[in-house]
Amino acid sequence: MIFREVEDRDLVQKAAKGNVDAFNLLVSRHEKRVFNYLLRIVGSREDALDITQDVFLKAYQNLTKLSDVERFSPWLFRIAHNEAYSLLRRNRPDTAELIYDPPTANARDGMFPIESSIAVERAMARLSADQREAVVLKIFQGFKFEEMAEILDLPLSTIKSRLYSALDLLKGVLAPVKG
Repeated sequence: MIFREVEDRDLVQKAAKGNVDAFNLLVSRHEKRVFNYLLRIVGSREDALDITQDVFLKAYQNLTKLSDVERFSPWLFRIAHNEAYSLLRRNRPDTAELIYDPPTANARDGMFPIESSIAVERAMARLSADQREAVVLKIFQGFKFEEMAEILDLPLSTIKSRLYSALDLLKGVLAPVKG
């Protein structure tokens, strides 16, 4: 992991100096994570693909403004966050909350992996948009609390509060019913 971080730092420095190949390598390393994050936020594959392209275009155009090359990943996800919420505001100006519409299916004891996945998606749908994004960034994307605070431009205490309340709710929803 340390070797990869060094490589990313070097690639960011080269890309900021106009090396397109270095930037393309950064894109190939990060595009799947950015797309998956966006898909969970906007809920549409097509929108997530479009926004992913916009994110990397904006990142390329603004790479020289990145003051700390070690912070490339949180900076990139901050762009993704901003782009996702811009799209949602344009498409749903009257909606303050994100609408999360997971696949539907009946969950039952002895679930198969797909059923477990559906149960998690249904549980995620019960979270507020803010809680859901905290879970996606921490659990699905693996960001540290400090990086999440940077991405969402919020105090660390707010990030922790959102995540822990979301995890409590998920635990209650996903815990097996004892009867």
